[in-house]
Amino acid sequence: MPVFEYKALDAKGKNTSGIIDADGALSARQKLRSGGIFPVSVIEVDDTPAKKESRSYPVWRYFKRVKASEVSMMTRQLSTLVGSGFPLVSAIDALIPNTKSHGFKKILAGLKDSIVEGNTFASALSLYPGTFSSLYINMVRAGETSGTLEIVLERLADITEKQQALSNRIKSALVYPVLMFFIGSGVLFFLLVYIVPSITSIFADMNQVLPAPTRFLIAISNFFRLFWWVILILVAAVPITINRVKKTEKGRYLFDKILLFLPGMSLLTKKLAVARFSRTLGSLLENGVSMLPALEIAKNTAGNILISNNVENATEEVGKGQALATALAVGNIFPELSIQMIQVGEQSGNLENMLNKVADVFENEVESTVMRMTTMLEPVMILVMGIIVGFIVLSICLPIFEMNQLVI
Repeated sequence: MPVFEYKALDAKGKNTSGIIDADGALSARQKLRSGGIFPVSVIEVDDTPAKKESRSYPVWRYFKRVKASEVSMMTRQLSTLVGSGFPLVSAIDALIPNTKSHGFKKILAGLKDSIVEGNTFASALSLYPGTFSSLYINMVRAGETSGTLEIVLERLADITEKQQALSNRIKSALVYPVLMFFIGSGVLFFLLVYIVPSITSIFADMNQVLPAPTRFLIAISNFFRLFWWVILILVAAVPITINRVKKTEKGRYLFDKILLFLPGMSLLTKKLAVARFSRTLGSLLENGVSMLPALEIAKNTAGNILISNNVENATEEVGKGQALATALAVGNIFPELSIQMIQVGEQSGNLENMLNKVADVFENEVESTVMRMTTMLEPVMILVMGIIVGFIVLSICLPIFEMNQLVI
């Protein structure tokens, strides 16, 4: 069924807009009028899923994509509606008007139309791989197959909410250090470009050699003052270059390898990857997905190529009959605690619950590690800023001290 974008006036004469599905533009207008909305313009959206995925938005794609928080909220609302007895199509239709994101409204309308055409919910979700992960799609498929879709949706809502909560806590912990870094950098830039040249200009008429720190400070100040645009270009080019390199296979492998062996980041990367892997694998096994397909799905959620390769090798060994804990221990990447907990879960026959406990343990450790790092980072940044400012003050004061000695 076609989807239309509309601009209209409500019963109070206020402007409103949104999307609506109908057989045609005339039907869309009649449908809007029956709801007490008076259309001003109704335009068909020629935006099939295949076309969406083939398009590229090099600059604006990040801002147009659906946020994880929106998917999490939708999943919780959908699980509540389906659990209350709503048919799936009616439940999705009820969510569309209450969705704030215009792009997500289109996706939900597309899901509804695909299901009405006879496709399964999982097949409809697979049309939007950029919005719904392989974990999400496969868990829904398992729920539809077993007839427990409402339970699966509730578990998915729990998973997405936990992941979102962990991500928000990490971002909150990093806000203050990042803010300090940018403010400190701005203050130093202002000192070097505007304050230092005005003070050091008094040394130009001195008929003596300036101290080495002062000469170095003047050289740095002149560079920043004359080539500030080069610095701005470099600041903008570095993240863009890193992002492009990470998109290549070799670049992503190199970046992940550096993260995995970089002091301070190695343990954090491993813990975060293990938490994601364990949460995904445990949820898939709980919902009836067999071990080998579940491992194939879970390996893609680790977020690190080296860890994913380790899981892939472990999958082959598990397929040959080896225990999961023994297979994962071969690469020496998974922390010893996670291997021991998985081994206990296998021996007790309660692997699914143990995997979820592993995820809980390492998610808490990730949060604690980030908090410790940010706590240590703040005094380090203050110390560095103090050293730099102290050097600037010393470099300015040294020639003044020498001038006083000459006068005496």
